[in-house]
Amino acid sequence: MKSDIEIAQETKMVHIKEVAAQLDVNEDDLELYGKYKAKLSDELLDKIKDKKDGKLVLVTAINPTPAGEGKTTTSVGLAEAMGVLGKKACLALREPSLGPCFGIKGGAAGGGYAQVVPMEDLNLHFTGDFHAITSANNLLAAILDNHIQQGNELGIDPRQIVWKRCLDMNDRALRNIVVGLGSKMDGMVREDHFVITVASEIMAILCLADDMHDLKKRLGRIIVAYTFDGKPVTAEDLKATGSMAALLKDALKPNLIQTLEHTPAIVHGGPFANIAHGCNSVKATKAAMKLADITITEAGFGADLGAEKFFDIKCRMAGLKPDAVVLVATIRALKYNGGVAKDMLKEENLDALKKGIVNLEKHIENLHKYGVPVVVTLNAFVSDTEAETEYVRDFCQKRGCEFALSKVWEFGGKGGVELANKVLEVLDTKKSDFKPLYEDSLSLDEKIKTVAKEIYGAEDVSYSPAAAKELKRLTDLGMGSFPVCMAKTQYSLSDDPKQLGRPSGFTLNVREIYPSAGAGFIVAVTGSIMTMPGLPKTPAAYNIDVTDDGVITGLF
Repeated sequence: MKSDIEIAQETKMVHIKEVAAQLDVNEDDLELYGKYKAKLSDELLDKIKDKKDGKLVLVTAINPTPAGEGKTTTSVGLAEAMGVLGKKACLALREPSLGPCFGIKGGAAGGGYAQVVPMEDLNLHFTGDFHAITSANNLLAAILDNHIQQGNELGIDPRQIVWKRCLDMNDRALRNIVVGLGSKMDGMVREDHFVITVASEIMAILCLADDMHDLKKRLGRIIVAYTFDGKPVTAEDLKATGSMAALLKDALKPNLIQTLEHTPAIVHGGPFANIAHGCNSVKATKAAMKLADITITEAGFGADLGAEKFFDIKCRMAGLKPDAVVLVATIRALKYNGGVAKDMLKEENLDALKKGIVNLEKHIENLHKYGVPVVVTLNAFVSDTEAETEYVRDFCQKRGCEFALSKVWEFGGKGGVELANKVLEVLDTKKSDFKPLYEDSLSLDEKIKTVAKEIYGAEDVSYSPAAAKELKRLTDLGMGSFPVCMAKTQYSLSDDPKQLGRPSGFTLNVREIYPSAGAGFIVAVTGSIMTMPGLPKTPAAYNIDVTDDGVITGLF
Protein backbone atom coordinates (compact mmCIF):
# COMPACT_ATOMS: atom_id res chain seq x y z
CA MET A 1 0.00 0.00 0.00
CA LYS A 2 1.27 3.46 -0.86
CA SER A 3 2.07 5.87 1.94
CA ASP A 4 -0.15 8.88 2.60
CA ILE A 5 2.38 11.29 1.17
CA GLU A 6 2.82 9.15 -1.98
CA ILE A 7 -0.96 9.13 -2.52
CA ALA A 8 -1.12 12.88 -1.96
CA GLN A 9 1.79 13.65 -4.29
CA GLU A 10 0.34 11.49 -7.08
CA THR A 11 -2.99 13.32 -6.97
CA LYS A 12 -3.61 15.92 -9.65
CA MET A 13 -4.94 18.95 -7.81
CA VAL A 14 -7.20 21.47 -9.53
CA HIS A 15 -6.59 25.21 -9.30
CA ILE A 16 -8.00 26.65 -6.10
CA LYS A 17 -10.31 28.94 -8.09
CA GLU A 18 -12.08 25.79 -9.40
CA VAL A 19 -12.50 24.54 -5.83
CA ALA A 20 -13.92 27.92 -4.80
CA ALA A 21 -16.34 27.87 -7.73
CA GLN A 22 -18.06 24.84 -6.17
CA LEU A 23 -19.03 27.19 -3.33
CA ASP A 24 -20.05 29.96 -5.78
CA VAL A 25 -16.98 31.97 -4.80
CA ASN A 26 -15.30 34.07 -7.49
CA GLU A 27 -11.56 34.37 -7.96
CA ASP A 28 -11.81 38.07 -7.01
CA ASP A 29 -12.93 37.01 -3.53
CA LEU A 30 -9.79 34.92 -3.00
CA GLU A 31 -6.33 35.96 -1.86
CA LEU A 32 -4.13 33.44 -3.65
CA TYR A 33 -1.13 31.70 -2.08
CA GLY A 34 0.06 30.01 -5.24
CA LYS A 35 -2.17 27.71 -7.31
CA TYR A 36 -3.62 25.49 -4.61
CA LYS A 37 -4.08 27.63 -1.49
CA ALA A 38 -6.05 30.79 -0.88
CA LYS A 39 -7.45 32.91 1.89
CA LEU A 40 -11.10 33.98 1.86
CA SER A 41 -11.21 37.76 1.66
CA ASP A 42 -12.92 39.99 4.20
CA GLU A 43 -15.10 41.27 1.35
CA LEU A 44 -16.39 37.75 0.68
CA LEU A 45 -17.15 37.11 4.35
CA ASP A 46 -19.07 40.37 4.54
CA LYS A 47 -20.93 39.56 1.31
CA ILE A 48 -22.24 36.19 2.58
CA LYS A 49 -22.99 37.15 6.19
CA ASP A 50 -26.79 37.26 5.68
CA LYS A 51 -27.06 33.99 3.75
CA LYS A 52 -28.97 31.11 5.33
CA ASP A 53 -26.83 28.67 7.30
CA GLY A 54 -26.42 25.11 6.09
CA LYS A 55 -26.39 22.05 8.35
CA LEU A 56 -23.51 21.54 10.78
CA VAL A 57 -22.10 18.05 11.46
CA LEU A 58 -19.43 17.45 14.10
CA VAL A 59 -17.04 14.50 13.78
CA THR A 60 -15.54 13.26 17.06
CA ALA A 61 -14.15 9.97 18.37
CA ILE A 62 -13.51 7.64 21.27
CA ASN A 63 -10.32 8.15 23.29
CA PRO A 64 -7.29 7.83 20.98
CA THR A 65 -5.13 4.72 21.19
CA PRO A 66 -1.91 3.56 19.48
CA ALA A 67 -4.19 1.50 17.23
CA GLY A 68 -5.51 4.69 15.60
CA GLU A 69 -9.08 5.89 15.11
CA GLY A 70 -8.96 8.00 11.94
CA LYS A 71 -11.14 10.94 12.95
CA THR A 72 -9.71 13.41 10.43
CA THR A 73 -9.65 10.69 7.77
CA THR A 74 -13.35 10.06 8.44
CA SER A 75 -14.14 13.79 8.32
CA VAL A 76 -12.42 14.17 4.95
CA GLY A 77 -13.94 10.97 3.56
CA LEU A 78 -17.43 11.97 4.70
CA ALA A 79 -17.11 15.30 2.88
CA GLU A 80 -15.87 13.49 -0.24
CA ALA A 81 -18.79 11.07 0.01
CA MET A 82 -21.24 13.98 0.16
CA GLY A 83 -19.70 15.08 -3.14
CA VAL A 84 -20.19 11.61 -4.60
CA LEU A 85 -23.88 11.93 -3.68
CA GLY A 86 -24.10 15.33 -5.36
CA LYS A 87 -24.36 17.36 -2.15
CA LYS A 88 -22.84 20.80 -1.72
CA ALA A 89 -20.54 20.11 1.22
CA CYS A 90 -17.55 21.81 2.78
CA LEU A 91 -14.99 20.73 5.34
CA ALA A 92 -13.96 22.98 8.24
CA LEU A 93 -10.78 21.66 9.86
CA ARG A 94 -7.88 22.78 12.05
CA GLU A 95 -4.37 23.49 10.80
CA PRO A 96 -1.67 21.02 11.93
CA SER A 97 1.02 21.96 14.41
CA LEU A 98 4.69 21.38 13.66
CA GLY A 99 5.07 19.83 17.14
CA PRO A 100 3.39 16.47 16.48
CA CYS A 101 4.41 16.56 12.81
CA PHE A 102 8.07 16.24 13.85
CA GLY A 103 7.24 14.36 17.05
CA ILE A 104 5.30 11.13 17.31
CA LYS A 105 1.80 11.68 15.92
CA GLY A 106 2.68 12.81 12.42
CA GLY A 107 0.69 15.22 10.28
CA ALA A 108 -3.01 15.98 10.36
CA ALA A 109 -4.24 15.92 6.78
CA GLY A 110 -6.27 12.70 6.94
CA GLY A 111 -5.00 9.46 5.45
CA GLY A 112 -5.14 7.04 2.54
CA TYR A 113 -7.61 8.26 -0.07
CA ALA A 114 -9.29 10.67 2.33
CA GLN A 115 -6.79 13.52 2.61
CA VAL A 116 -6.65 17.27 2.17
CA VAL A 117 -3.97 18.62 -0.15
CA PRO A 118 -1.40 20.05 -0.66
CA MET A 119 -0.47 17.74 2.22
CA GLU A 120 3.14 18.90 2.60
CA ASP A 121 2.22 22.59 2.58
CA LEU A 122 -0.54 22.08 5.13
CA ASN A 123 1.78 20.29 7.55
CA LEU A 124 4.78 22.57 7.01
CA HIS A 125 4.15 26.32 7.46
CA PHE A 126 0.97 26.43 5.29
CA THR A 127 0.03 30.13 4.90
CA GLY A 128 2.03 31.26 7.91
CA ASP A 129 -0.86 31.60 10.38
CA PHE A 130 0.96 29.83 13.21
CA HIS A 131 4.07 31.94 12.70
CA ALA A 132 1.93 35.08 12.96
CA ILE A 133 0.39 33.80 16.20
CA THR A 134 3.83 32.94 17.58
CA SER A 135 5.12 36.40 16.67
CA ALA A 136 2.16 38.19 18.26
CA ASN A 137 2.51 36.09 21.42
CA ASN A 138 6.24 36.80 21.73
CA LEU A 139 5.85 40.48 20.87
CA LEU A 140 3.61 40.79 23.93
CA ALA A 141 6.24 38.99 26.03
CA ALA A 142 8.95 41.34 24.74
CA ILE A 143 6.84 44.44 25.46
CA LEU A 144 6.13 43.13 28.96
CA ASP A 145 9.80 42.58 29.81
CA ASN A 146 10.75 45.89 28.22
CA HIS A 147 8.16 47.72 30.33
CA ILE A 148 9.75 46.34 33.49
CA GLN A 149 13.24 47.21 32.20
CA GLN A 150 12.23 50.78 31.37
CA GLY A 151 11.03 51.66 34.87
CA ASN A 152 7.96 49.46 35.49
CA GLU A 153 5.45 52.30 35.52
CA LEU A 154 2.55 49.88 36.10
CA GLY A 155 4.16 48.33 39.20
CA ILE A 156 4.26 44.79 37.77
CA ASP A 157 5.36 42.15 40.27
CA PRO A 158 7.99 40.05 38.42
CA ARG A 159 7.00 37.10 40.63
CA GLN A 160 3.44 37.29 39.27
CA ILE A 161 4.06 37.33 35.53
CA VAL A 162 1.70 34.79 33.96
CA TRP A 163 2.26 35.44 30.23
CA LYS A 164 4.48 32.80 28.61
CA ARG A 165 6.43 32.80 25.40
CA CYS A 166 5.55 30.20 22.74
CA LEU A 167 7.02 28.14 19.92
CA ASP A 168 5.30 25.75 17.51
CA MET A 169 7.61 22.87 18.32
CA ASN A 170 7.90 20.11 20.91
CA ASP A 171 10.82 21.33 23.05
CA ARG A 172 10.78 20.22 26.69
CA ALA A 173 13.94 22.24 27.49
CA LEU A 174 11.88 25.44 27.15
CA ARG A 175 9.22 24.51 29.71
CA ASN A 176 11.04 26.22 32.57
CA ILE A 177 13.81 28.71 31.81
CA VAL A 178 15.55 31.77 33.24
CA VAL A 179 15.66 35.00 31.22
CA GLY A 180 17.52 38.27 31.74
CA LEU A 181 20.91 36.76 32.50
CA GLY A 182 23.90 38.95 31.72
CA SER A 183 24.34 42.66 32.43
CA LYS A 184 21.85 45.12 33.84
CA MET A 185 20.95 46.13 30.27
CA ASP A 186 19.87 42.55 29.45
CA GLY A 187 16.68 42.73 31.50
CA MET A 188 15.55 41.57 34.91
CA VAL A 189 16.52 38.04 35.86
CA ARG A 190 13.36 35.97 36.35
CA GLU A 191 11.89 32.55 35.76
CA ASP A 192 10.01 32.22 32.47
CA HIS A 193 8.22 29.49 30.53
CA PHE A 194 7.27 28.46 26.98
CA VAL A 195 4.09 26.79 25.76
CA ILE A 196 3.56 25.27 22.34
CA THR A 197 1.91 27.77 19.97
CA VAL A 198 -1.32 25.79 19.80
CA ALA A 199 -1.69 26.28 23.57
CA SER A 200 -1.17 30.05 23.35
CA GLU A 201 -4.15 32.16 24.34
CA ILE A 202 -3.68 34.07 21.09
CA MET A 203 -4.44 30.86 19.17
CA ALA A 204 -7.68 30.53 21.14
CA ILE A 205 -8.49 34.20 20.59
CA LEU A 206 -7.93 33.97 16.83
CA CYS A 207 -10.19 30.93 16.67
CA LEU A 208 -13.01 32.58 18.64
CA ALA A 209 -12.87 36.12 17.21
CA ASP A 210 -15.68 37.22 14.87
CA ASP A 211 -13.73 39.99 13.14
CA MET A 212 -10.86 42.44 13.60
CA HIS A 213 -12.83 44.58 16.06
CA ASP A 214 -13.60 41.53 18.21
CA LEU A 215 -10.00 40.30 17.86
CA LYS A 216 -8.61 43.57 19.19
CA LYS A 217 -11.02 43.61 22.13
CA ARG A 218 -10.01 40.08 23.05
CA LEU A 219 -6.30 40.78 22.65
CA GLY A 220 -6.60 43.81 24.89
CA ARG A 221 -8.17 41.74 27.70
CA ILE A 222 -5.25 39.29 27.93
CA ILE A 223 -3.93 39.19 31.49
CA VAL A 224 -0.12 39.15 31.41
CA ALA A 225 0.77 39.76 35.06
CA TYR A 226 -0.36 41.18 38.38
CA THR A 227 0.86 44.27 40.20
CA PHE A 228 2.46 44.27 43.66
CA ASP A 229 -1.01 44.96 45.11
CA GLY A 230 -2.62 42.11 43.15
CA LYS A 231 -4.34 43.97 40.32
CA PRO A 232 -4.32 42.36 36.84
CA VAL A 233 -2.21 43.93 34.08
CA THR A 234 -3.51 43.48 30.53
CA ALA A 235 -2.10 43.71 27.03
CA GLU A 236 -4.08 46.92 26.64
CA ASP A 237 -2.35 48.37 29.71
CA LEU A 238 0.96 47.65 27.96
CA LYS A 239 -0.23 49.34 24.73
CA ALA A 240 0.44 46.10 22.81
CA THR A 241 -2.99 45.49 21.26
CA GLY A 242 -2.59 47.34 17.97
CA SER A 243 0.79 45.89 17.03
CA MET A 244 -0.34 42.36 17.88
CA ALA A 245 -3.45 42.80 15.74
CA ALA A 246 -1.29 44.04 12.86
CA LEU A 247 0.70 40.80 12.96
CA LEU A 248 -2.56 38.80 12.91
CA LYS A 249 -4.31 40.74 10.13
CA ASP A 250 -3.87 38.04 7.46
CA ALA A 251 -3.88 35.10 9.87
CA LEU A 252 -7.45 36.05 10.81
CA LYS A 253 -8.66 35.13 7.30
CA PRO A 254 -9.69 31.47 6.75
CA ASN A 255 -7.71 29.29 4.31
CA LEU A 256 -9.23 27.32 1.44
CA ILE A 257 -7.71 24.10 0.04
CA GLN A 258 -9.15 20.83 -1.36
CA THR A 259 -9.48 17.12 -0.69
CA LEU A 260 -8.05 14.45 -2.99
CA GLU A 261 -11.44 14.51 -4.72
CA HIS A 262 -11.45 18.34 -4.91
CA THR A 263 -14.07 18.88 -2.19
CA PRO A 264 -13.62 22.37 -0.67
CA ALA A 265 -11.88 22.41 2.72
CA ILE A 266 -11.61 25.54 4.88
CA VAL A 267 -8.67 24.93 7.22
CA HIS A 268 -8.03 27.57 9.87
CA GLY A 269 -6.63 27.73 13.40
CA GLY A 270 -5.38 24.80 15.42
CA PRO A 271 -5.66 24.73 19.22
CA PHE A 272 -4.94 21.29 20.71
CA ALA A 273 -7.89 19.77 22.56
CA ASN A 274 -5.86 18.26 25.41
CA ILE A 275 -4.43 21.64 26.46
CA ALA A 276 -6.68 24.16 24.66
CA HIS A 277 -10.20 24.16 23.19
CA GLY A 278 -9.51 21.95 20.19
CA CYS A 279 -11.64 23.52 17.44
CA ASN A 280 -10.98 25.33 14.17
CA SER A 281 -11.91 29.00 13.94
CA VAL A 282 -15.43 30.36 14.34
CA LYS A 283 -14.87 32.41 11.17
CA ALA A 284 -14.05 29.26 9.19
CA THR A 285 -17.03 27.29 10.46
CA LYS A 286 -19.47 30.14 9.91
CA ALA A 287 -18.08 30.78 6.41
CA ALA A 288 -18.48 27.11 5.50
CA MET A 289 -22.06 27.11 6.78
CA LYS A 290 -22.89 30.14 4.61
CA LEU A 291 -21.22 28.71 1.51
CA ALA A 292 -22.35 25.05 1.65
CA ASP A 293 -25.49 23.09 2.43
CA ILE A 294 -23.60 20.74 4.75
CA THR A 295 -20.53 21.66 6.81
CA ILE A 296 -18.45 18.85 8.29
CA THR A 297 -16.13 19.88 11.09
CA GLU A 298 -14.16 18.03 13.75
CA ALA A 299 -12.91 18.57 17.27
CA GLY A 300 -9.61 17.25 18.58
CA PHE A 301 -8.93 13.94 20.32
CA GLY A 302 -11.82 12.07 21.99
CA ALA A 303 -15.33 13.38 22.61
CA ASP A 304 -14.48 13.90 26.30
CA LEU A 305 -12.15 16.72 25.21
CA GLY A 306 -12.83 18.00 21.70
CA ALA A 307 -16.59 17.53 21.53
CA GLU A 308 -17.14 18.82 25.09
CA LYS A 309 -15.20 22.00 24.30
CA PHE A 310 -16.83 22.36 20.88
CA PHE A 311 -20.22 22.31 22.58
CA ASP A 312 -19.48 24.13 25.84
CA ILE A 313 -17.03 26.76 24.58
CA LYS A 314 -17.22 27.25 20.81
CA CYS A 315 -20.96 26.72 20.28
CA ARG A 316 -21.79 28.68 23.43
CA MET A 317 -19.72 31.69 22.33
CA ALA A 318 -20.51 31.58 18.61
CA GLY A 319 -24.20 30.72 18.86
CA LEU A 320 -23.74 27.53 16.83
CA LYS A 321 -26.29 24.69 17.00
CA PRO A 322 -24.90 21.44 15.53
CA ASP A 323 -27.40 19.23 13.72
CA ALA A 324 -25.66 15.85 14.13
CA VAL A 325 -22.56 14.18 15.57
CA VAL A 326 -20.51 11.40 13.99
CA LEU A 327 -18.65 9.35 16.61
CA VAL A 328 -15.67 7.46 15.16
CA ALA A 329 -14.37 4.18 16.58
CA THR A 330 -12.41 1.18 15.36
CA ILE A 331 -12.63 -2.49 16.29
CA ARG A 332 -8.90 -2.41 16.99
CA ALA A 333 -9.14 0.53 19.40
CA LEU A 334 -12.07 -1.02 21.25
CA LYS A 335 -10.14 -4.26 21.70
CA TYR A 336 -7.13 -2.24 22.90
CA ASN A 337 -9.41 -0.69 25.53
CA GLY A 338 -10.35 -4.25 26.42
CA GLY A 339 -6.76 -5.13 27.29
CA VAL A 340 -5.41 -6.58 24.03
CA ALA A 341 -1.76 -5.80 23.21
CA LYS A 342 -1.16 -3.71 20.10
CA ASP A 343 0.52 -6.57 18.20
CA MET A 344 -2.50 -8.87 18.80
CA LEU A 345 -5.25 -6.54 17.61
CA LYS A 346 -5.67 -8.24 14.22
CA GLU A 347 -6.97 -11.42 15.87
CA GLU A 348 -10.73 -11.79 16.43
CA ASN A 349 -11.45 -11.34 20.15
CA LEU A 350 -15.09 -10.79 21.03
CA ASP A 351 -14.41 -11.00 24.76
CA ALA A 352 -11.94 -8.09 24.61
CA LEU A 353 -14.31 -6.18 22.33
CA LYS A 354 -17.16 -6.56 24.85
CA LYS A 355 -14.85 -5.43 27.63
CA GLY A 356 -13.46 -2.41 25.77
CA ILE A 357 -16.68 -1.20 24.17
CA VAL A 358 -17.59 0.51 27.46
CA ASN A 359 -15.37 3.39 26.30
CA LEU A 360 -17.60 3.87 23.27
CA GLU A 361 -20.67 3.49 25.48
CA LYS A 362 -19.58 6.35 27.74
CA HIS A 363 -18.98 8.66 24.77
CA ILE A 364 -22.43 7.84 23.38
CA GLU A 365 -24.01 8.66 26.74
CA ASN A 366 -22.05 11.92 26.94
CA LEU A 367 -23.06 13.09 23.46
CA HIS A 368 -26.72 12.36 24.15
CA LYS A 369 -26.54 14.80 27.08
CA TYR A 370 -26.17 17.62 24.55
CA GLY A 371 -29.37 16.71 22.69
CA VAL A 372 -27.72 16.12 19.32
CA PRO A 373 -28.45 12.99 17.20
CA VAL A 374 -25.49 10.58 17.10
CA VAL A 375 -24.21 8.40 14.26
CA VAL A 376 -21.52 5.89 15.25
CA THR A 377 -19.17 4.90 12.46
CA LEU A 378 -16.57 2.16 12.46
CA ASN A 379 -13.46 3.10 10.54
CA ALA A 380 -13.04 -0.31 8.93
CA PHE A 381 -9.83 -2.36 8.81
CA VAL A 382 -9.30 -5.52 6.76
CA SER A 383 -8.67 -7.45 10.00
CA ASP A 384 -12.19 -6.70 11.32
CA THR A 385 -14.43 -9.75 11.33
CA GLU A 386 -18.14 -9.85 10.57
CA ALA A 387 -18.93 -11.03 14.10
CA GLU A 388 -17.05 -8.09 15.63
CA THR A 389 -18.67 -5.56 13.32
CA GLU A 390 -22.18 -6.88 13.91
CA TYR A 391 -21.63 -6.84 17.68
CA VAL A 392 -20.76 -3.13 17.56
CA ARG A 393 -23.64 -2.36 15.20
CA ASP A 394 -26.15 -4.04 17.53
CA PHE A 395 -24.58 -2.40 20.60
CA CYS A 396 -24.99 1.09 19.09
CA GLN A 397 -28.50 0.60 17.80
CA LYS A 398 -29.66 -0.58 21.21
CA ARG A 399 -28.39 2.73 22.63
CA GLY A 400 -30.34 4.95 20.28
CA CYS A 401 -27.56 5.58 17.74
CA GLU A 402 -27.50 5.17 14.02
CA PHE A 403 -24.60 3.09 12.70
CA ALA A 404 -22.55 2.95 9.50
CA LEU A 405 -19.31 1.44 8.27
CA SER A 406 -16.67 3.74 6.82
CA LYS A 407 -14.05 2.60 4.29
CA VAL A 408 -12.81 6.02 3.22
CA TRP A 409 -9.13 5.34 3.93
CA GLU A 410 -9.16 2.63 1.26
CA PHE A 411 -11.77 3.94 -1.18
CA GLY A 412 -12.10 7.69 -0.59
CA GLY A 413 -15.56 9.17 -1.10
CA LYS A 414 -17.06 5.95 -2.47
CA GLY A 415 -16.04 4.23 0.77
CA GLY A 416 -18.00 6.79 2.76
CA VAL A 417 -21.33 6.64 0.93
CA GLU A 418 -22.93 4.39 3.58
CA LEU A 419 -21.94 6.85 6.28
CA ALA A 420 -22.97 9.89 4.23
CA ASN A 421 -26.40 8.40 3.53
CA LYS A 422 -26.87 7.68 7.23
CA VAL A 423 -25.89 11.26 8.14
CA LEU A 424 -28.29 12.63 5.51
CA GLU A 425 -31.05 10.42 6.88
CA VAL A 426 -30.45 11.75 10.40
CA LEU A 427 -30.39 15.36 9.17
CA ASP A 428 -33.73 14.79 7.43
CA THR A 429 -35.53 12.84 10.16
CA LYS A 430 -34.09 13.77 13.55
CA LYS A 431 -34.23 17.16 15.21
CA SER A 432 -31.29 18.47 17.20
CA ASP A 433 -32.21 19.90 20.59
CA PHE A 434 -28.71 21.13 21.33
CA LYS A 435 -27.93 22.63 24.70
CA PRO A 436 -24.62 23.09 26.55
CA LEU A 437 -23.84 20.89 29.54
CA TYR A 438 -23.93 23.68 32.13
CA GLU A 439 -25.24 27.20 32.58
CA ASP A 440 -23.06 30.31 32.73
CA SER A 441 -24.43 31.05 36.19
CA LEU A 442 -22.73 28.04 37.81
CA SER A 443 -19.54 28.79 39.75
CA LEU A 444 -16.19 27.83 38.23
CA ASP A 445 -15.87 25.03 40.76
CA GLU A 446 -19.33 23.71 39.87
CA LYS A 447 -18.52 23.85 36.15
CA ILE A 448 -15.29 21.90 36.64
CA LYS A 449 -17.09 19.31 38.75
CA THR A 450 -19.92 19.04 36.23
CA VAL A 451 -17.52 18.22 33.40
CA ALA A 452 -15.49 15.88 35.62
CA LYS A 453 -18.50 13.93 36.86
CA GLU A 454 -20.83 14.05 33.86
CA ILE A 455 -18.29 13.64 31.05
CA TYR A 456 -15.28 11.89 32.59
CA GLY A 457 -17.15 9.80 35.16
CA ALA A 458 -15.17 11.11 38.15
CA GLU A 459 -16.49 10.74 41.67
CA ASP A 460 -14.93 13.98 42.91
CA VAL A 461 -12.45 16.78 42.11
CA SER A 462 -9.46 17.86 44.18
CA TYR A 463 -7.47 21.09 43.85
CA SER A 464 -3.87 21.87 44.65
CA PRO A 465 -3.58 24.78 47.12
CA ALA A 466 -2.35 27.05 44.31
CA ALA A 467 -5.26 26.06 42.05
CA ALA A 468 -7.83 26.63 44.80
CA LYS A 469 -6.34 30.06 45.52
CA GLU A 470 -6.40 31.03 41.84
CA LEU A 471 -9.98 29.82 41.46
CA LYS A 472 -11.02 32.26 44.20
CA ARG A 473 -8.97 35.12 42.73
CA LEU A 474 -10.51 34.71 39.26
CA THR A 475 -13.99 34.57 40.75
CA ASP A 476 -13.29 37.75 42.72
CA LEU A 477 -12.05 39.39 39.49
CA GLY A 478 -15.44 38.77 37.87
CA MET A 479 -14.61 35.73 35.72
CA GLY A 480 -16.95 33.32 37.46
CA SER A 481 -19.35 33.29 34.51
CA PHE A 482 -16.68 32.05 32.07
CA PRO A 483 -16.82 28.49 30.70
CA VAL A 484 -14.02 26.13 31.69
CA CYS A 485 -11.41 24.60 29.37
CA MET A 486 -10.08 21.36 30.83
CA ALA A 487 -6.45 20.44 30.11
CA LYS A 488 -6.38 16.65 30.43
CA THR A 489 -4.73 13.59 28.93
CA GLN A 490 -6.41 12.46 25.73
CA TYR A 491 -5.72 8.78 26.34
CA SER A 492 -8.20 8.22 29.16
CA LEU A 493 -11.52 9.52 30.38
CA SER A 494 -9.67 10.12 33.66
CA ASP A 495 -6.54 12.20 34.29
CA ASP A 496 -4.42 9.03 34.29
CA PRO A 497 -3.46 7.98 30.73
CA LYS A 498 -3.11 4.34 31.81
CA GLN A 499 -6.77 4.03 32.87
CA LEU A 500 -8.40 2.66 29.72
CA GLY A 501 -12.01 1.64 29.11
CA ARG A 502 -14.48 3.39 31.39
CA PRO A 503 -12.79 4.29 34.71
CA SER A 504 -14.98 5.17 37.67
CA GLY A 505 -14.64 6.12 41.31
CA PHE A 506 -11.59 8.29 40.68
CA THR A 507 -10.84 11.81 41.87
CA LEU A 508 -9.81 14.28 39.17
CA ASN A 509 -6.79 16.26 40.33
CA VAL A 510 -6.61 19.93 39.25
CA ARG A 511 -3.07 21.19 39.81
CA GLU A 512 -3.23 24.58 38.07
CA ILE A 513 -5.84 27.18 37.16
CA TYR A 514 -5.18 30.14 34.89
CA PRO A 515 -7.32 32.64 32.98
CA SER A 516 -7.62 33.07 29.23
CA ALA A 517 -9.42 36.36 29.74
CA GLY A 518 -9.19 37.39 26.10
CA ALA A 519 -10.46 34.04 24.85
CA GLY A 520 -13.14 34.16 27.51
CA PHE A 521 -12.56 30.92 29.40
CA ILE A 522 -10.72 29.57 32.44
CA VAL A 523 -8.19 26.75 31.96
CA ALA A 524 -8.02 23.93 34.53
CA VAL A 525 -4.87 21.82 34.19
CA THR A 526 -5.26 18.25 35.45
CA GLY A 527 -2.89 15.37 36.12
CA SER A 528 0.50 15.53 34.46
CA ILE A 529 -0.59 17.16 31.20
CA MET A 530 2.06 19.47 29.71
CA THR A 531 1.46 22.70 27.77
CA MET A 532 4.87 22.25 26.09
CA PRO A 533 5.23 18.65 24.86
CA GLY A 534 8.59 16.93 24.36
CA LEU A 535 9.94 14.86 21.49
CA PRO A 536 9.94 11.05 21.73
CA LYS A 537 13.11 8.95 21.70
CA THR A 538 12.80 8.47 17.95
CA PRO A 539 11.08 11.59 16.54
CA ALA A 540 9.27 11.54 13.21
CA ALA A 541 11.72 14.30 12.24
CA TYR A 542 14.39 11.60 11.68
CA ASN A 543 12.50 10.33 8.63
CA ILE A 544 11.56 13.63 6.98
CA ASP A 545 13.73 14.81 4.09
CA VAL A 546 13.63 16.69 0.80
CA THR A 547 15.07 15.43 -2.48
CA ASP A 548 17.44 17.42 -4.70
CA ASP A 549 14.50 18.43 -6.88
CA GLY A 550 12.46 19.70 -3.93
CA VAL A 551 10.12 16.76 -3.21
CA ILE A 552 9.43 16.26 0.51
CA THR A 553 9.55 12.68 1.78
CA GLY A 554 8.84 10.92 5.07
CA LEU A 555 5.76 12.91 6.16
CA PHE A 556 2.87 10.80 7.40
